[in-house]
Amino acid sequence: MSQHFDVLIVGAGSAGSVLASRLSEDAACLVGVVEAGGMPTDPDIGDPLKWPALQGRVYDWAYRTVPQQYTARRVHEWPRGRIVGGSSCLHAMAHVRGHPRDFDAWAEAAGEGWSFDGLRDGFDRSERLTGQRAGLNGHEGDGPLDVFLPDDEVSPVVRAYMAAGTALGVPPLPDHNSGELVGTSPNCLTIRGGRRVSVADAYLTPEVLARPNLTLLTGHEIEHLELDGHRAVAAICVAGGSTERISAGRIVFSAGAVSSPLILMRSGIGDPQVLREAGIACVSDRKSVGRNLQDHLLALGNVYRSKRPVPPSRLQHSESLMYLDSADFSRTSGQPDIVLACVVAPSAAEGLEAPAYGQTYTLLCGVTHPTSRGNIRPSGPGRGDQPTIDPHYLETELDRLTFRKALRAARTVGHHPALDDWRDVEVQPGPEVQSDGEIDAFIARAASTHHHPAGTCRMGMDAEAVVDPELRVKGFHNLFVVDASVFPSLPSGPINAAVVAVAETWAARQR
Repeated sequence: MSQHFDVLIVGAGSAGSVLASRLSEDAACLVGVVEAGGMPTDPDIGDPLKWPALQGRVYDWAYRTVPQQYTARRVHEWPRGRIVGGSSCLHAMAHVRGHPRDFDAWAEAAGEGWSFDGLRDGFDRSERLTGQRAGLNGHEGDGPLDVFLPDDEVSPVVRAYMAAGTALGVPPLPDHNSGELVGTSPNCLTIRGGRRVSVADAYLTPEVLARPNLTLLTGHEIEHLELDGHRAVAAICVAGGSTERISAGRIVFSAGAVSSPLILMRSGIGDPQVLREAGIACVSDRKSVGRNLQDHLLALGNVYRSKRPVPPSRLQHSESLMYLDSADFSRTSGQPDIVLACVVAPSAAEGLEAPAYGQTYTLLCGVTHPTSRGNIRPSGPGRGDQPTIDPHYLETELDRLTFRKALRAARTVGHHPALDDWRDVEVQPGPEVQSDGEIDAFIARAASTHHHPAGTCRMGMDAEAVVDPELRVKGFHNLFVVDASVFPSLPSGPINAAVVAVAETWAARQR
């Protein structure tokens, strides 16, 4: 079986959903989307409180890292969405653009079009702010993606946590997307009417999917690309046990920071030595494919037993992020270097004690701009060969030092008098853990992914970049990558908002 499209999008996750919707607005453009998973059918996906239980289900790729030296040799679970909507069907729904200066490195790498100002229209086009506090930052928007700003719904524990922060000098913010990021606010959430809104819910509505020039092919997993010189001719897919060839004038990878580099490498685009070790013939020498892997970590967590029952969350458990300068909590400008989060539930890493739900709350903490860099590589030539994922977590001394500061900041907030009415006793790491060595040992056991892998097909004007400023794979005329893998560096917070803005920006440039 063979099909042909003007544009073939690989992956119907956050970026792919945006591209499919926007590119198919041109009725003359025949757009195809191939997605390994299916349409969402699990009702738990729509329940904002159920997100921690979604991992490991049939629509999760359920990747695993190799053991990590600086996290007690632990193997980390890496959930990634194998479903229409991708990881926006699994994540915790926080919507954070990032600090404007986060994107200075992007502009330096690939031009001003990827600065915060260059991405601003993409952010604006995507968002529709709702809730009692919508419009506080002067931008409600009419985009397809609902961004809910909660007010009355915020837990009293979280309100006490934010009060502790402001008493320590942390600036209160109307929301995390109103300009400066340093400060505290209830989270902006991709929720509508009490239900999760995935990017597919927002962009691939029934009306969009009914367009005659848009074809969504679910249950299609890419084996490799068919290449001809400097062109990508077709994608070779497996669907229902059969092999299909789907050709296109342009092929756009939006499969995410794990799958996009893996498919490129299975197609022979990558480091010749890495490909040779996996039994793959090298067609195009691009040594940086799969490198520059970055991810945010959070320590799970600074856990407290409560003096009185903790009311169930009316949102999605993790209700407020607090972005800080670890050297000065009262600083109001510039990029944060650490982040805290208040979860009205037990949130402890495997093997660590936590009281039962309703009897506890947790302060998470992490580093906003990790300097450790890892890599992803195939273990074999086929789509069934599990990838080797090595994020090199906490490999740099700076990351370990900053993480210590983050945990100490969490405890400073957690022990503030504003939380006296709730705090009974600190359970994790426990009052006996005080020295640098003891804190490092706890972080090694507690650090877990914040689910933000990025950077494995980074954009840039330098010779080593995988894609150019137009997000075209170097060495190919019609092959592009548009997803988190093109990020030169991580923004401060959750990456989904930036993924959507990158896709919106790239799509607008194709018109």
